[in-house]
Amino acid sequence: MVSATLEQSGGRVNTKAAATRSATRSTTRPEGAAGAWPSPVEAAAARGQWPLGLAAAPLTQSLPEQIAARLAERIVSGACAPGQRVMEQAVAGEFAVSRGPVREALRLLEKDGLVTISPRRGAQVTALSIDEVREIFDIRAVLNGMRDRQITEDPERYKVLPAIEAEVASLAQLARHPELGEQYVENVFRLNRLLTRASRNRRLHAILDSLALQTLRYSRLGLSTAQRRKQSAQNWQRLVKAMRGGDGEEAERTARQRVLDSRDAAIQQLQQGAGAGAAAHKKTRRAA
Repeated sequence: MVSATLEQSGGRVNTKAAATRSATRSTTRPEGAAGAWPSPVEAAAARGQWPLGLAAAPLTQSLPEQIAARLAERIVSGACAPGQRVMEQAVAGEFAVSRGPVREALRLLEKDGLVTISPRRGAQVTALSIDEVREIFDIRAVLNGMRDRQITEDPERYKVLPAIEAEVASLAQLARHPELGEQYVENVFRLNRLLTRASRNRRLHAILDSLALQTLRYSRLGLSTAQRRKQSAQNWQRLVKAMRGGDGEEAERTARQRVLDSRDAAIQQLQQGAGAGAAAHKKTRRAA
């Protein structure tokens, strides 16, 4: 039950793994602000434990958004397993609210692709699937390539380049330590958010934001081994080199390859998991 999962973290608001809600909300941006309007999750993260550092100003979350952010963190981190039912009454009891805000929170999570809502079974954590990995990462490969090329060919890229270089240097350090895999994934997410905000294409912001939570679930699989993290760090270093030289074509090629490498590794992990599950089921049937 979700209530049991929530109790494991002591009921704290933790947005470390929760990414952004789409930038296409009805909330309007202040005139002249740079980048897309920060989501409620981003704003909370900027004030909390995870140093996203992306929200330029605080934005008050509604009650459903608070509930959605906390449930999203648990889903993305794996605390709530794929296929697990999310019981409205249990969540309402955990947060001491009526079921109305919980239903709205679940609808927000459904939009992000984290839960599936059916008339009879209610809400369930969306299963991880190979088909979805391919769909999401094939799209991201094109979009990230476009984003990184635009930044690289922007004459003002030197304003953001030092921050990018610092993040990539941090990734190179983390990749040398197998025990820091979780921190590596978080830093990659933060770096991608930095690059997205550096792009001048606001529609691109919104599209990438809408894929953020789903992407993070699979990125954890795609970067789950020390070897993969070393490969990833090398790809990021190639991107920095291309950006320094203003080579947009190389930046786009590197970005696409980086995403496709992560896609292939995530698919391999899912295939291995499915194979192990099938073998265990077969062994159990024989024992019976």
